[in-house]
Amino acid sequence: MGADRLGASPQRRVAAVEAPVELRSGLNPQQGQASAEPVVPGAWPLRALNGEPSYLNLLDALSGWQLVREAAQALGRPVAASVKHVSPAGAALAGPVDGPTAAFYGFDPAEGIASPVAGAYVRARDADPKSSYGDFAAVSHPVDAELAALLARVVCDGVVAPGYEPGTVAALSAKKRGRFLVLEADPAHRPPRLERREVYGLRLTQARDEVPLSRALLDDVVYGGALPDSAAEDLLLGLAVVRHTRSNAVCYVRDGVTLGIGAGQQSRVDGTRLAGAKAATWWLRRHPAVRALEFGAAVRRQERANWQVRVAEGDLTPDERTRLAAALAVPAEEPTGEERWQWAARLSGVAFASDGVLPFRDNVDHAARYGVRWIAEPGGSLRSGEVVRACEEHGITLVRTGLRLFQH
Repeated sequence: MGADRLGASPQRRVAAVEAPVELRSGLNPQQGQASAEPVVPGAWPLRALNGEPSYLNLLDALSGWQLVREAAQALGRPVAASVKHVSPAGAALAGPVDGPTAAFYGFDPAEGIASPVAGAYVRARDADPKSSYGDFAAVSHPVDAELAALLARVVCDGVVAPGYEPGTVAALSAKKRGRFLVLEADPAHRPPRLERREVYGLRLTQARDEVPLSRALLDDVVYGGALPDSAAEDLLLGLAVVRHTRSNAVCYVRDGVTLGIGAGQQSRVDGTRLAGAKAATWWLRRHPAVRALEFGAAVRRQERANWQVRVAEGDLTPDERTRLAAALAVPAEEPTGEERWQWAARLSGVAFASDGVLPFRDNVDHAARYGVRWIAEPGGSLRSGEVVRACEEHGITLVRTGLRLFQH
């Protein structure tokens, strides 16, 4: 696959062995016995070029790789994801990165980011930088020198990619005292048609969901007219994200970047509200007052990101205000309530994807608060008429895909 190779031991070079590979740990320390083996002998979907994977590392890597591979195939552009606990914290297509964001991640703001795959990862990580702390990076295209340098300076546990340019594996292997996990995915790998899971002594079997994501899924526009190409791209990225996010899953997307992802909520509207709050935080982090926060030299990049998020969220505790004042090189004022409201009202052009049917209009009402103008959902609710009327009231285009994308 054209990757930079390391002389890893046969035990750790996952594709080089037929027997189960012992993993560093299970999900929890008390689950010490953990291993991995291919369903079809010899058919490994990925292999370790550096580091010793844990059970969770492989779950994150496999989830992230499927997401970016599928989204890149659907959209024809590099895609990156920042994965935490088997769901993406952020995902993005390759695209423009503004000067302040580039500078925040250690790039020259005047030169920007030349590498499309590095730009995609910056956009994905910056979607929710607080949650992306200690993430697993997944990229659809080979890791180049610019992305390798970026991964070396952020708090990240590992990366999965279809290949590595010369020198990049060696550079990444120096991270975390040699423990940084570098996984190479096989783009030609095709998993078996049936997938199985063992739970409490019971083996469950089902057919893999192999319906491709394509523009044809967005043909059934129930209300609102033809989709702009940019909206269709955002909806397809959103569908790829929710397909690989624990249900109930919803996703807000704008200009090829996820603004907020809701995962694993028992109530869909709770997921819509939580993801909407993340979208609002993403937008408020771009308020001039938040952008202008100037931190002391000793404040690390992740701490600065966390403070930006907390100021954007607008509910600092008294203790946090004290610690923020100590972290700032120059005293700063937070945006007032009125300034927040005026800024929030400017967010628009957002797409919203749901892995399951919107059962009530409340999801639409909440989504409209965060600039949503396009919604894609499977359709088929008993109250679908109310959902359509809510879209009409808010001027939101509604698309029914007819495709449920649950992930459990």
